[in-house]
Amino acid sequence: MGPGPGAALLRAGNVVALDVEKPAAGGRMLARHDGLVVLVSAAIPGEQVRALVQRTSAGVAYAVTVEVVKASPDRRPAATDWACGGNVYAHIAYPRQLSLKAEIVLDALARIGHITHQAPIEVSPSPERGYRMRARFHLRGSHIGFFREGTHHLCDPASTGQLLPETDRVLAGIGEILRTGRLQGVTSIELAENVPATERALHLELERPVPPAGLELLARIPTVVGVSASFGGASPSAGRHPGQGQGWRRTMTAGGAACVLDDLALPDTPPFRLQHNAAAFFQGNRYLLAPLAARVCSLVPRGPVIDLYAGVGLFAAALAASGWERVVAVESDRAAAADLRANAAPFGAALEPVEMAVEDYLAGHQSDGATVVIDPPRTGMSRAASAALASHGAPRIVYVSCDVATFARDARRLLDAGYALEHLEAFDLFPNTAHVEAVGVFSRF
Repeated sequence: MGPGPGAALLRAGNVVALDVEKPAAGGRMLARHDGLVVLVSAAIPGEQVRALVQRTSAGVAYAVTVEVVKASPDRRPAATDWACGGNVYAHIAYPRQLSLKAEIVLDALARIGHITHQAPIEVSPSPERGYRMRARFHLRGSHIGFFREGTHHLCDPASTGQLLPETDRVLAGIGEILRTGRLQGVTSIELAENVPATERALHLELERPVPPAGLELLARIPTVVGVSASFGGASPSAGRHPGQGQGWRRTMTAGGAACVLDDLALPDTPPFRLQHNAAAFFQGNRYLLAPLAARVCSLVPRGPVIDLYAGVGLFAAALAASGWERVVAVESDRAAAADLRANAAPFGAALEPVEMAVEDYLAGHQSDGATVVIDPPRTGMSRAASAALASHGAPRIVYVSCDVATFARDARRLLDAGYALEHLEAFDLFPNTAHVEAVGVFSRF
């Protein structure tokens, strides 16, 4: 059924009454007005609201709640700025957030992958505050912050509750240095910190080279162990793997190495050390880092393992530390691969780091019965990588995904190649946001 007769009259600035139906991707909720789909923010399924239409595009209206006519019992006062840092679920009681995220995963599988998953999905919870151990900040002159939802306007990261107070103080120190005028031309800053928050590293994206003294000032901020900077090429914001950008290069450093160190211990596993630099992807939730790694290990049978899109080696190192004797970790990003080599060294022959594109690795290696662990960027696997993995012949694939849409797409490709979705669960690595980390197990019988 197409839009009703009133749909064409719905324009930006209109205020409409809506019955909110279900969650939609991106944090908005789905409602309808005269047959037209309306994606409304600051609402909860089951509510009746009045919403201000912000824009229309491709037959869909986007709106924001201005009045709650009938409130959900799960509505709560938002303790954080809902439009800052992606906190679009901040007004929803946390248990309901988890159920909505399970619904989002199932909906993506059905809508995008045409996959019906009958079993309920468990979503592992996280503390809501202070969980974030890496973040990307944008700059406007001496102002540093996140982008407000749907805009390029800066908002205060401290208002999100995602960062620890110690991290907020580091940002304040960066702001003080920026106001001195001794560090100019910075467009964004990547911050990484270790789990206990005793170490922080910074990576700056620059419009042009800066005097080394400016970077040295940053390196003197308490708990900052090193600073790196790059300019003249693709930005780290281009994707999960900044080092893949044409012409991207690290040009300047200050302090020590721009990486932090974590000593992780999984159940019944000796502690192992991971270094991760500020320019490389790393899981962002300090509270669920070890539980996620432990869960992935529990889903991998004993025997050889290939870890694709391995990053700095979180899962590969966890497996090697837990007694797996043959793990190959494949990563193409230069910054992450450098950390991967360092993290693999203590395990000797048990963990082999390979700096290579996933597509190239799979093209040159046939399956030896190894289980495949895969944790791709938000874009998921390329079509070439999907085809190569399908023909590789791995009996079991453990797929970790930070984007439910691309996970559903890739799941469909795996099912078409003869795999079955054996198990599915999720981890709430991003409380109060609409994001969720899915973990699926695919088996070929």
